[in-house]
Amino acid sequence: MALSKEKRIKKDAKILRKFVYVYCKKNHPDREKNSDGYCGECFEVLNYALKRDEKCPLDPKPKCKDCKIHCYKPEMRQKIKEIMKFSGIYFIKRGRLDWVFHYFF
Repeated sequence: MALSKEKRIKKDAKILRKFVYVYCKKNHPDREKNSDGYCGECFEVLNYALKRDEKCPLDPKPKCKDCKIHCYKPEMRQKIKEIMKFSGIYFIKRGRLDWVFHYFF
């Protein structure tokens, strides 16, 4: 059953926020955080990724790692890959496969 675009965007945003939050918390503990718990760099990456996801022209939207278009700037693409890899491993080690499931399937 395919999700509506709005539901997919909400689901993707929830997962992305959690992945970026964990990455920021573990890799930037000394940086000043905003009220949501993100440093400036991670907040910028998160907002960029959310906008890219929302504006995806493909329907149904593929996983970004499998996409042929790659709408991310190269440096942002590298950063989000780093965040997803770190947080994915973090969640696997803590038994949170529900957060990782979306990334692989």
